[in-house]
Order: sequence, then structure tokens, then C-alpha cells
Amino acid sequence: MNAIYMPEGLLYDTPQNREYISSLQGLERAMRDGKILEAPAAMCDSEMNLYIDLGGVRGVMPRQEVALCREGEELKSIAVITRVGKPVCFKVTAITEERGIPVAHLSRRAAQIECKHTYLGDLIPGDIVPAKVTHMESFGAFVDIGCGIVSLLTIDCISVSRISHPADRFSTGEYIPVVIRTVDRENDRIFVSHRELLGTWEENASAFAATQTVSGIVRSIEDYGIFVELAPNLAGLAECKSGVKVGDVASVYIKSILPQRMKIKLVLIDSAANICSPIKRKYYIDTNTVTHIDRWRYSPDCCNRVVETVF
Repeated sequence: MNAIYMPEGLLYDTPQNREYISSLQGLERAMRDGKILEAPAAMCDSEMNLYIDLGGVRGVMPRQEVALCREGEELKSIAVITRVGKPVCFKVTAITEERGIPVAHLSRRAAQIECKHTYLGDLIPGDIVPAKVTHMESFGAFVDIGCGIVSLLTIDCISVSRISHPADRFSTGEYIPVVIRTVDRENDRIFVSHRELLGTWEENASAFAATQTVSGIVRSIEDYGIFVELAPNLAGLAECKSGVKVGDVASVYIKSILPQRMKIKLVLIDSAANICSPIKRKYYIDTNTVTHIDRWRYSPDCCNRVVETVF
């Protein structure tokens, strides 16, 4: 994809962007050529106008130009305030002079309109795109999929292994790859997924063997046992044990690995409060070269239970 439609923060340090924002002449050229640029928001005034750091040129972004809103929707003040201190994308719409100082009038909204029609409008389910985690709720993570336009990654689509909150897997501001799950043109919404990039059951299970003792994270405690995450897309089941809490780091003995039943049986040896998570994300698809998938089957072919995603 063209780098100009990347999640905010990735365009700022590119040579072309730095060249454009480093001088008045560069900004004039960007305005003439209709370029999308990126620079940090330095301040927000009482009227919710943003001021952008452009070196010797004063950059002003009126409140109504801060974001593209759906029809009938009003831009909330929090959506403006939270831009301060972060890179924001924009197009230069005009350059004037006030008291001898050049002023660049900027529009993030215009950049988002172009991104929506030129890039997001062509996306289809199965497309793999870069994203940036903007904030998290108990039900999922909101991710920037281009020029600050946000999509929802629901908690059940983050990984196969159960988690209680997206913060168990991500941190705010982190860049991650995602897969376009559904595109709702009528309501102007795009939903994304992540678990399809974290490998199948067999790919994850191949890193483990029976009789090994390994570490994992306690993700769920049920009446019939304790689910311990061994990898983001793989969990095993241990028998109940007192004193264990969700979120604990557990050392577990692997009794057996059963592809036909898609199960890993564990014996929980010990557990303690999570100080440093032993679980690392591993992507089984090279998102630098693979940009689309039509189907992903998590379950082994020998398993009667089929877990898959068809885009």
C-alpha cells in the first residue's frame, strides 16, 4: 500500500514528509500537489482548535477539520484533546500571513476523506493491513487502519486463546497487522481480526512436546479445570488447583498433545503473580509479502471439530 495511508505515526519520519514540513516552500509545494503530511499536534486551545508543530510556520487546524465524522455526528472534544502530543496527518488547505508570520491552515478531515475513498474504499475481507492500537475497552481494541480512521477489533478476534482484556495482548500505541473481517458499506464501518495471523493449532503445538515442563499464563478457571495459555493461539487444560488466579504465570507439565481432539493436557506444577509475561506473539504469515488470505483453518485436518475463518 502507499505509505501515505498508513496509521498515524508511520509517515512522520519518512524523508519525503520531513522535506515537505521543514520549510514554507515545502508546505506550499505540498498544498499545490495535494500531499498528505504528518506532524505532531503541539497544543489545543479553548475552542478545540489544534496547533501543529511545523518549525518556523504556524500550523492551525480548526476543530471542524480535526476528524471526519459520520453524517449527523458531532466531533467530541475528547477526540481533539487526545491528539495533543501525537503525530496527526493533514493536508494543507491554505497559507496566509498574520503579523508577518506565515500560517498554514490544515485539515486532517481532508486527509481522511482521501484515505477513505482512495484506500479504505477498496479493501475487502481477507486483506491484511497495518494498524495502530489507539485505545482499548473490555470488549475489544480500537485500531487506526489509515490516517487516523478507526476500526474495531473485538476481543474474540484478537486470538484463539482466551483473554480477559485486550491489554493482555496489546499496548496502546502499538503497531500490529490485522485482517479485514467485514466491510459494512451501508453503515460505513470496517471490522478487523488478528487471530488468523497467529498460526494454526498444529503450528503452535509444534513448539511443544509431551513430558516438557513449560511456562504459560492462567487465562480461565472453570469448574472442570484451568486453561493455561502456552502461546497466543494455543491453550491447554490442567486440573483444578487451589490458590491459582487468572493472570498468574504457571509452570505446567505437558502430559499429552492430542491433535485429533485439538487438546493439550497439562499438570499445573506451580503458579505466581505475573511479573513478566512469558508469552510472546509470533506471526505465521509474512505480512510484508502476503497481503490477502481467503481462508484460514485453525483446526488440524484429523480433527472432527472444524474451526476456521472464510473471508
